[in-house]
Amino acid sequence: MTWDRAVKKEYESWLEVGNPGWGWDVFSNAMRRSENFTSANSEWYGDEGIGRAGPISGTVNRYIPAWHDAWIPTLNRLGIPTNREYMDGNSLGVLYSSSSVEPTHYNRSYSANSYLPLAGKNLVVASNATVAKVELKQTGNKQRVTGVKLLNGTFIAARREVILSAGSFGSPILLELSGIGQKSILEKAGIDQTIDLPGVGENLQDHIRISNVYQLKDNLTGIDRLNYDPGYAAEQLQRWIDGEFSQYDYTGSAYSFQTWRQAIGNDSQLLALAQDAVSNSHFVSETKKLEWLSDQTVPQLEIIMSDGYLGVKGYPPKNTALYGKNFFALIAAVMHPLAHGNVHINTSSPLSKPIIDPRYLNNEHDIRAAIEGIKKCRQIALTPPLRDIWVSEYEPGFESVKTDAEWRDYVLNATLSIYHPVGTCSMLPKSKGGVVDSNLKVYGTTNLRVADVSIVPVLISGHTQTAAYGIGEMAADIIVGDAGRYS
Repeated sequence: MTWDRAVKKEYESWLEVGNPGWGWDVFSNAMRRSENFTSANSEWYGDEGIGRAGPISGTVNRYIPAWHDAWIPTLNRLGIPTNREYMDGNSLGVLYSSSSVEPTHYNRSYSANSYLPLAGKNLVVASNATVAKVELKQTGNKQRVTGVKLLNGTFIAARREVILSAGSFGSPILLELSGIGQKSILEKAGIDQTIDLPGVGENLQDHIRISNVYQLKDNLTGIDRLNYDPGYAAEQLQRWIDGEFSQYDYTGSAYSFQTWRQAIGNDSQLLALAQDAVSNSHFVSETKKLEWLSDQTVPQLEIIMSDGYLGVKGYPPKNTALYGKNFFALIAAVMHPLAHGNVHINTSSPLSKPIIDPRYLNNEHDIRAAIEGIKKCRQIALTPPLRDIWVSEYEPGFESVKTDAEWRDYVLNATLSIYHPVGTCSMLPKSKGGVVDSNLKVYGTTNLRVADVSIVPVLISGHTQTAAYGIGEMAADIIVGDAGRYS
């Protein structure tokens, strides 16, 4: 639910890799059109770089735990400045982030309750419907989509065009089920190839995360109490239902974005490892990521202070000494890992689960980056005033992890996704692995587009929600602009 943006240079890269009509100036306007930022001119935000009339509410949450008061002073003490204009193309610094929260009742603001009510009568939403494939017909030297076939056999004819918005795992799978993709993948699944498009399902990029967990002092209450104290949880839930201030209001707020030089000082080892990792790469995105490592305007590390237990070994079980205690996590997220994975169909059945291979930590740069990030989390935890709010490091534990070898082992066993997959229908020239052009049209088709974060050619820093809505707004402009040719 995080509502933030990357930095200008990252969006500019989409233009630079071969997409006219994209870039910061155009795309930031599209993102702003989607939002109604309700925390302007407040304690934690100024008034630059935000939209005020869009459907999605962006709000700095009213519930920030009292002990989070240590967050910004601690990062300031470590040389990280406070950023109160993080939506305006520069996210570096320490901040309290906004979330997609509707501020009258503090429930989630998202497309179903914010965009759909604005739709006209010509929109029909078919719930509980599974798409089997899009039907294609040869028209000249290209394929035209005639409609969409559902799993139950229903055929929905398309007069003008079809837009896929199934996400970074769903959209490439639908293309492959329709015969669009790599011949070897399609043949293995028993599907005849209609369009040879090797980039489908490739260029999968994602942020990786790892966390340290700390036990709060007994006089501090965290959201773990909602899990171990049913009476308290019921009381807080009723307060939220009644529109009153409640722990159920909580969304993550305490964030910091840093370059490696800000975080660790000497970044030469990471740069050398990155150069080695991309030396034989054919991915356009890796060239950009290598450029950004030397650019002190582009964040490389995100650190989040999260209320409640958030680790891998689990909250303490009942009948143990630590059950009923409260925790917080410091999460390190690597913004530009160099691993590239893929997602492909397994069989010709739309109900089969795809084969997802993210290839996390498949190179020494990404491993080292995760190590440096999680070590930075421990340094932050040990720095006052944050040091004054906790009693012990629950995970991984000071005695368990001290040396670089132990940190490496921890990273290899505790690193997770932060669930920002992009790139599997990349908006790139076809010769560079692209699946869609700058008008979001699938190569080899006359009327099939993809409009979701699978089209993102280079993974940006931060979270991807505002980019997803921005892509939707861009797609709307493009489709409306092309509508005249169907008249």
